[in-house]
Amino acid sequence: MENNRNMRKTEKMIDKIYAESEVKESGYVMPSPHCHPYFELFYIENGVCRFFIKNNMYDMHTGDFMLIPPQMFHYTRYLFGDCKRSVVFFRKEDIAEPVKQLLSQQTDFFSEMRIFQVPEVYQEQITALLLQMVKEEKIGDERSPLMLQTLLQELFLRCSRECIFPQDILPNIHTTDRQIVQAAQFISSHYMEHITTADIARAADYSPNYLSRKFREAAGIGVHKYLLFIRLRHAALELLATDDSVTEIALRCGFSDGNYFKDAFKKKYGITPRAYRK
Repeated sequence: MENNRNMRKTEKMIDKIYAESEVKESGYVMPSPHCHPYFELFYIENGVCRFFIKNNMYDMHTGDFMLIPPQMFHYTRYLFGDCKRSVVFFRKEDIAEPVKQLLSQQTDFFSEMRIFQVPEVYQEQITALLLQMVKEEKIGDERSPLMLQTLLQELFLRCSRECIFPQDILPNIHTTDRQIVQAAQFISSHYMEHITTADIARAADYSPNYLSRKFREAAGIGVHKYLLFIRLRHAALELLATDDSVTEIALRCGFSDGNYFKDAFKKKYGITPRAYRK
C-alpha cells in the first residue's frame, strides 16, 4: 500500500485496484489534504470520521460509504474515538458495464461524490467482502488483479441491492465548523475574482487571523492554499474542455499574473499548462 500512498502524493494514476483496512486512533488527522486521479470508496466499519470535502463537512458513522470521484479535494479527521475504516482505490474502467447500468438509476452514479448507508443487517457481509479484498491484495499473485476486479463488482452489486441511497446529502456539520464551511463555499463561488483573506473572513464573520487558524484546523490547509487549489483545479478543467489560451484561462480563474499561474500549475501537476492540455 505504500506505493499507493506515494501515488496519491504525486497524483499519478494507479494501474490496478488497491484495498486497505486499518484503525485510526482518536485525534489522528491526515498529514495533508489531497486529491488523486482515481476513485476512492471509503467505508466506516466502526466509529466516526469527519470529512472536509466539496466545500462541506460530513460526519461519517458506522455503516456509511463515501464515493469520492477523481480530483476531488478531501481531508479527514478522527475526533470521536478510534475508528476502523476500509478504503478501495479504483479506476472507472474497473467497473463492468452491467454493474454501471444497475447503478445508473442514481443518475450517473460515478459522476459525483456520494454518501450511502449499509443497513445494520448487511454490515457484517459488507465488512467480510472488504476484508477479502484487503487479503487478496496482500496475496499479490498473478490472479489477484482479476480477483480484485471480481470482488469490486460484487461489492457494488451488493450496494445497489442492499444500501440506502439518500436523495439529498444533508451535512452533519459541527457547530464550530459552520463558519469554515461558509468560507469554503465563498471561495468556491468567488475564486474567479480577486478576493483576499479579508474578503473570505468577512463572509465567514471571522477576523482574518482567526479564520486562518480555524480554517487550517478544520480543512488541513491554509485559506490561501485552498483558494489556489480551487483556482488551479478549475484551470485544469478548462484547459481540457476549451480551446482558450492559457492566459485567458488564467485570468478567468482569478490569476492576475500569467507567469505565477504557470509556475503554480507546474508545481501542482508536474507539467506546464500547455503540456497538460496535450
